[in-house]
Amino acid sequence: MDLVEYQGKQYFARYGLPVSPGEVADTVAEAEAAAERLGYPVVVKAQVQTGGRGKAGGVKLANSKAEVTEHAGNILGLDIKGHIVRRLWIEKATDIAKEYYASFTLDRSAKLHLAMVSARGGVEIEKVAEEAPEAVARLHVNPLDGLSIEGARDLVERAGLDAEAREGAAEILLKLYQCYIEGDADLVEINPLVLTTDGQVRALDAKVTLDDDAAFRHPEWAGFDNLGVSTERERLAKSKGLSYIALDGTVGIIANGAGLAMSTVDVVSQVGGSAANFLDVGGNADEEGMASALEVINLDPSVRSILVNIFGGIVRCDEVARGIVKALGRVDIGAQIVLRLDGTNAAEAHKIIDDAASEKIINERTMLGAARRAVELADVAGKEGGSKL
Repeated sequence: MDLVEYQGKQYFARYGLPVSPGEVADTVAEAEAAAERLGYPVVVKAQVQTGGRGKAGGVKLANSKAEVTEHAGNILGLDIKGHIVRRLWIEKATDIAKEYYASFTLDRSAKLHLAMVSARGGVEIEKVAEEAPEAVARLHVNPLDGLSIEGARDLVERAGLDAEAREGAAEILLKLYQCYIEGDADLVEINPLVLTTDGQVRALDAKVTLDDDAAFRHPEWAGFDNLGVSTERERLAKSKGLSYIALDGTVGIIANGAGLAMSTVDVVSQVGGSAANFLDVGGNADEEGMASALEVINLDPSVRSILVNIFGGIVRCDEVARGIVKALGRVDIGAQIVLRLDGTNAAEAHKIIDDAASEKIINERTMLGAARRAVELADVAGKEGGSKL
């Protein structure tokens, strides 16, 4: 479960992390009232589960009621990477001296928790790690030992944080680790972690991903209702039990199994395309499951072709093929579908698809060939005027 910024900050506050005061607003009038209570200047922030809010015009500084009115009116309803803004966070503005980065997540390969800190905050950490890996200090934390204040101090020093920020940042790391462990999170990230002009260290943003498998320990999580800030296709996927993550590309991806879905995304990239999503139907690659998956993909206006990549193990390919043919009668798909089926009863599946003689389905025998065909179709659709949906 991914929290939006204001929910993440509320989660941080439970563990004593310093955050800026702010209030939620769903209307322009609520934004105006919140700003009056907080005192100017304030920052009007779009609450959506995606990055790049600032570049998209979703974060604006306001020094007066008139500016709050203008910014709130412009941001509400704004489409940011397919996420429609329905909620705002009105936050007391902070005078920033320096911006840093801090996070905790699980390093599955090392089977240890991983802390990362950088003096280059405020930008995507992936970009920093790629361009200047030495700018990101790392520390593996054994869950049996936990994080000590000495370990936190060494980490912020190795990261090159300014001397006046180090003690405050080390103390925040201890609280962030507590939030990560006791809060049952998969990821806790502060970007930026800031040093204010008056010498305080504070979390200016919050990214929190909670471990869904730990929900039974947290009945309070039921209050994290993101339906008002998620996209229609994300809500639909969740209601159908599909694992769906929106991406920025043009090739819709449907696969059975998280590993195969990730590999499909990678292969599409390798042949010069870009995936519009990650969608894992799991063991539900039957008629109902495929219809639901196609319905979700169909809601994405950026999709120009669809690549369905199914490996039949326990799931029989002929059943999948019948399901796809029937699903096309239930869902009006605009984009062409490239289908790759392999595994149990694959030959029967290919015959079912060939016999259907549908203009919407292109049968490919290999994963690489299917990816290339899907990318070609997406390119052609783009030249003909964009989305085919």
